[in-house]
Formats: sequence, C-alpha cells, structure tokens
Amino acid sequence: MVRDRITLIDGRSGSGKTTFATELARSTGAQLLSLDDVYPGWGGLEAAEAHVLHHVLRAIAEGRPPRWRSWNWPDARPGTWHDLDPQRPLVIEGCGAISPTARALADHALWIELTDDVERRRRAIARDGEVFARNWQRWARQEEWHAYRHDPRGTADEVVPG
Repeated sequence: MVRDRITLIDGRSGSGKTTFATELARSTGAQLLSLDDVYPGWGGLEAAEAHVLHHVLRAIAEGRPPRWRSWNWPDARPGTWHDLDPQRPLVIEGCGAISPTARALADHALWIELTDDVERRRRAIARDGEVFARNWQRWARQEEWHAYRHDPRGTADEVVPG
C-alpha cells in the first residue's frame, strides 16, 4: 500500500476510485477528500480541480491551512468549508484529481482503470442512481476533456486495474 503524505487517485466514473481510495485512507490513517463532495454540480469537474489545487494542494505547499468547500447537491449551491490537518496524510480522489500541476504538489498519483465502459456505467448508475444516468453523457464529456487536457493516466505513477 502507498504511504505517502499526499496521494492523488484519478480515473473515469465507475472505475473503482472511491473504493480504492477509501481502503487506502482507512489502512494508512489518511484523510480522504472525495471530489464528489466538491464538484459544483454536473458541469463542475474543472471547477473542483481548480478549487482543490488552490485551497488544498497549493495551500499545503505554501504553508497555509488547507481547506475545501463542499457542494450542497440538494440545494445546488455551495456548502460548508472543511479544514484539513496539514500534518496528516491526505488522499484526494475523483476524476480531476491528477493534472501535471497537481502531480507536482503531491507525492504519488494513481490512475484507476476499467476499460469496460458498460461495466463502468453500470457501477456508477448502481451507486448514484437515475440522476447520474440522466447526466452520464454530460459528465463523460468532461472526463474526456480532462483526459485530453491533462493526460492523468500518463501523469500517474501507477495504473491500477479497477
């Protein structure tokens, strides 16, 4: 298991990122920050990436207190701020976690890969229900743009099967 101070875990929806990250955080005592809690709605992948980069990764690198703001999904508005302990290990997971800039501020980066798109969709819909089913294509386009723009798979230190 990875035991770094800051670990980034990225991958497409339904690949197994959250399951892997949850187990890693539990087994290492790390804090877990899931981008699912940060995305400002179904069009917010890039915004969450920028938010975590500024308020968490750069904050830690600059000696500022790291914190992040949740998204209140039911009310479709920003939620509360959450502080992170800069002395504890941190796992950040979600599509958008790995970019070259974020990777430079982290100790380790993992890409979780599941190439079976039908299985990925099945898993994601089983987890998040009909709301995700209605937004699947919209979200997939953002994931594809993220992959094109940042090459998270190529930027990762390891590719882990989902």
